[in-house]
Amino acid sequence: MASGNGQRTLQRKEYWRSLLLLVLVPYLRVKLEKFVNRLREEEDYSIQNAASFSKRCYKAILASYPFVKLSWEGCFLLYQLRYILWNTSHHSPLLGLAGVQLARLTLEDLQAMDATAEKIGHQYQMSRGLSRSNPGEQLFNDPVKVLGGVSMTLSSSLSLGVFFLQFLEWWYSAENQETVKSLSSLPAPTAPIHFDLETYSPLLPKLKTVCPLCRKVRVNDTALGTSGYVFCYRCAYYYVKNHQRCPVSGYPTEVQHLIRLYTPDG
Repeated sequence: MASGNGQRTLQRKEYWRSLLLLVLVPYLRVKLEKFVNRLREEEDYSIQNAASFSKRCYKAILASYPFVKLSWEGCFLLYQLRYILWNTSHHSPLLGLAGVQLARLTLEDLQAMDATAEKIGHQYQMSRGLSRSNPGEQLFNDPVKVLGGVSMTLSSSLSLGVFFLQFLEWWYSAENQETVKSLSSLPAPTAPIHFDLETYSPLLPKLKTVCPLCRKVRVNDTALGTSGYVFCYRCAYYYVKNHQRCPVSGYPTEVQHLIRLYTPDG
């Protein structure tokens, strides 16, 4: 990679600018994509209050994001077509903003690299010849051995790190399975009292289409897998997220136990 003025090495300012544009910007784009996907999920299940200011802001973000994404992808496509067809300097707008470009190695570059390698090899042979008189200092004067030891240490550390991460993933997965198994093995709740009786539970409404939490006609019917009672999705989501239990039976419940119900007419 070369700078925009033709230099083969990057200056400090160009280095940090390239790091921000080529690493930080794609990272923020991935985070924004996840945030928009979460907003779409909340929009589908009507989790947010429709009259709130944040809800209006989220709707504006969801409405404008497809156009922003289309413009972003179109800009990259245009740069790539220009780079292929008209042999321009930059194949990405981020490289253009960073002021750097990809450059091919020329014959002079290869010859300079060979000359540098020969010079380093000559210096290494001279230092090795001088250090033979003192075997105790040979290890410290031998850069090949030092670099080899460092690379072996890094390789072993990475292997152990990957193994440790896989072990943690397996451990938490097994623990989660045990938790789900323990929740699913809970005793079945007692059948709800008939709605036509006057002695019904105060937690349950008389009409089957009414949510026990908000006491309104249910929206986005959702059942709890641990108890079987049906609520509005928004009501059940917030209650379970804050209390980790069923509002009627009191059984321990997590968000993943919410089961969306689809009616034939919906």
